[in-house]
Amino acid sequence: MEDRRESAVKIFCSKNILGILGFSSVIAVVALLALGLTQNKPLPENVKFGIVLDAGSSHTNLYIYKWPAEKENDTGVVTQLEECKVKGPGISEFAQKLSEIDIYLTECMERARKVIPTSQHTETPVYLGATAGMRLLRMENERLADKILAAVAKSISSYPFDFQGARIITGQEEGAYGWITINYLLGRFTQKLGWFNLKPSEGNTQETYGALDLGGASTQITFVPRNETTESPNNTLHFRLYGKNYGVYTHSFLCYGKDQALLQKLSKDLQAIEIRGTGNYRQCRRSILQLFNTSYCPYSSCSFNGIFLPPLQGNFGAFSAFYYVMEFLNLTSEEQSTHKKMINTLEKFCSQPWEELQMYFGEVKEKYLSEYCFSGTYILALLLNGYHFTAESWKNIHFMGKVRSTSVGWTLGYMLNLTNMIPSEEPLSTPLSHSTYVILMVLFSLILVIVVIIGIFIFHKPSYFWKDMV
Repeated sequence: MEDRRESAVKIFCSKNILGILGFSSVIAVVALLALGLTQNKPLPENVKFGIVLDAGSSHTNLYIYKWPAEKENDTGVVTQLEECKVKGPGISEFAQKLSEIDIYLTECMERARKVIPTSQHTETPVYLGATAGMRLLRMENERLADKILAAVAKSISSYPFDFQGARIITGQEEGAYGWITINYLLGRFTQKLGWFNLKPSEGNTQETYGALDLGGASTQITFVPRNETTESPNNTLHFRLYGKNYGVYTHSFLCYGKDQALLQKLSKDLQAIEIRGTGNYRQCRRSILQLFNTSYCPYSSCSFNGIFLPPLQGNFGAFSAFYYVMEFLNLTSEEQSTHKKMINTLEKFCSQPWEELQMYFGEVKEKYLSEYCFSGTYILALLLNGYHFTAESWKNIHFMGKVRSTSVGWTLGYMLNLTNMIPSEEPLSTPLSHSTYVILMVLFSLILVIVVIIGIFIFHKPSYFWKDMV
């Protein structure tokens, strides 16, 4: 009787244990299959390319971008493949020599032809955006500016790419596209996601960076202010990017790029045919401050020349000439970058005899070397007196040349906008982050392995197993 009862217990336990093992193995297999099917997407079969020419006031740069074709409208997938600096001045200098534009663009356009696979040439869009140098020329002589753009368009159209046009972009566009570029590269438009990709709350939205751009003929400041109401609608742009609305303040100061600012200063100082620098930083700074008229403001707060500027908000990425000048002065390191450090560096640099500078910086072109004292002093005055950064908020300025191997500037944002690669709604993403996916795959694999081992053990040594149980 006892044996029969024990046998019945064993049969009952066996069925339950086998049932539990079987159920666990099925769950593990289903979980592994589900993870694999939902997470893994086909590898990109090809790459798409795009070309943007930045026709600035002092030079032209060509940028080649690439992205996986299957990930168009995804986030953080566009990267810079190559940058080619066109030899020579900005295109506005070719007003009286239009026939030379072909030769001017040849080297970089041929470089693009070699870098991009031949099979992709006809599908690769090419955009040319001209900035403040051409804006100034158009104000002086619109017909001449149109002639230059027509000559540029004719030259680029002779290449086997999909030419999308050459145009002069506005100062607002230049500021906005620079802001888009910085935040796209920093991943600030997307939201931080937790485990299992649960919908994030508003508190998880990442704060965007402001953008500070300094060219040869203009400078732009762009950021999302704390207060959504604005006193100057002309300085506000609205974007909907990745499912979130942005009200962005932006303004472009024409003739306040570093080259035009220098011309303004020289015209104020001009008393004779020849101007000699004194090497006196403080005297140079006093002279530069005369460029910023802060005597009147029709709004609650202004930058200079009566232009509305809301209170500064958050971190800023400073690029283009901001970065190049600060890099030369060895002030791009965030540990070293304080406004006091910059003042000390400029006082020392500006006071050095010209012969010593030529000997120490022999590899730097004389034109640039002779302007670094002014450029550095002008940047300091623009940021502190023009945009009203302080000793405390200076730490919020981050001087950027590249982010993730991609040059920071307006060109990437321009291409992203024209190719509709930043959607207004948040795109679908993989259900899990890569780390979560790996952890779950390992976990369910271990469960499956343990279940199989226990099953094999019970099958081969049932008597040992039941003896331990009893």
